[in-house]
Amino acid sequence: MEKKPITPEGQKKLRSELDHLKNIKRQEIIDAISEARAHGDLKENAEYHAAREEQGLNEARIRELEEALSTSQVIEYKDLAVTDRIIFGSTVTIVDLETDKKNTYQIVGESEANIEENTISLTTPIARSLLKKEVGDVVEVSTPGGVKEVEILEIKLI
Repeated sequence: MEKKPITPEGQKKLRSELDHLKNIKRQEIIDAISEARAHGDLKENAEYHAAREEQGLNEARIRELEEALSTSQVIEYKDLAVTDRIIFGSTVTIVDLETDKKNTYQIVGESEANIEENTISLTTPIARSLLKKEVGDVVEVSTPGGVKEVEILEIKLI
């Protein structure tokens, strides 16, 4: 099985979430199910059904996290000390040449990508087009809205 790259920070975050779901959330759901059962008739017990559904979602997320962690390989990108070009783990500031809008992203593994935290998977079209590029390079990036030209303003290893 091919290992998928993950940052040390991403691995720590996924392990922390997994630990919380297994050791805290799981018990909270079990308690909620027990409490709902005590209320009697299970067929018409909305609390019971909601708790069972939450249990299913929690167990699915646990399996998802376990799978992601078991198939990942930590890449110590900071040890590589590459700051002249974009690599896995780089934090990149780009500017859209058409709109002058600046964005900063860290290129991370699939399982840790979260656009709300400005982390993008190295498998996305934008990350793939930025890899190995340098500050000052103008790059064509495929986006859902079409091809955009962006300029690389800064590359950091945070």
